[in-house]
Amino acid sequence: MKTNDPFPHRIVCLTEEPTEVLYALGEEDRIVGISGFTVRPPRARREKPKVSAFTSAKLDEILALKPDLVIGFSDIQADIARELIHAGIEVWISNHRSVEGILAYIRRLGAMVGAHEKAEQYAQRAEAHLEKVRAAAAQWPRRPKVYFEEWDEPIITGIRWVAELIGVAGGDDVFPEHSRESLAKYRILADGSEVVERAPDIILGSWCGKRFRPEKVAARPGWDVIPAVRNGDVHEIKSPIILQPGPAALFDGLDAIHAVIANWSSRRT
Repeated sequence: MKTNDPFPHRIVCLTEEPTEVLYALGEEDRIVGISGFTVRPPRARREKPKVSAFTSAKLDEILALKPDLVIGFSDIQADIARELIHAGIEVWISNHRSVEGILAYIRRLGAMVGAHEKAEQYAQRAEAHLEKVRAAAAQWPRRPKVYFEEWDEPIITGIRWVAELIGVAGGDDVFPEHSRESLAKYRILADGSEVVERAPDIILGSWCGKRFRPEKVAARPGWDVIPAVRNGDVHEIKSPIILQPGPAALFDGLDAIHAVIANWSSRRT
């Protein structure tokens, strides 16, 4: 870094997406601490101290790192942010929940560290990838109905960026009205029979923090009549590539969803 660089030099990332973006932009030297849930890029776990979970953080360790910027995500980290602000630390909490929001996040974060041009190029790469997948999916004669499950007990449906990526990948989310709700508590299904009624062709699951169990989903009472269950189209999408509102979702997460839908489509031509 230049000695006269006016941008933040000591950044703590409370979630994975700022870490992933900064590494992608070649600005990883600015990071001094990361979330313990970070898996992308893999080298970040080896190179940076882990100082937070998602709803909790090691405040003393963060302060000891003397950060000039702490980056977090959503109202869920409001308490952590408040404590850091009281301690005199500058904090940026993003709250984006859509594909457009992820793209804007990349651009904003790049600008905050003086890497506007690199961030713009990276965002354009993501946009080009989205359009490439969208164009490929447009060639299929039918769009499957897709149910995405974010948690199992209680059953929670997918958030907005997930529903949008399902659309880009060639499917239609069966709970579009729920996807617009930013908070998980408003995406809880009162009764699993609602999924049965919407008869998804594909079920995708990503249970944050634990392995998705297709056989457990298929064994739910009454779910055997769902086309996805009947035809064996119940699949896991790994949570690190879809449940973080960052680049992973736009690249690997989208590709994983697209591959499942492509396989489903290939069996109907």
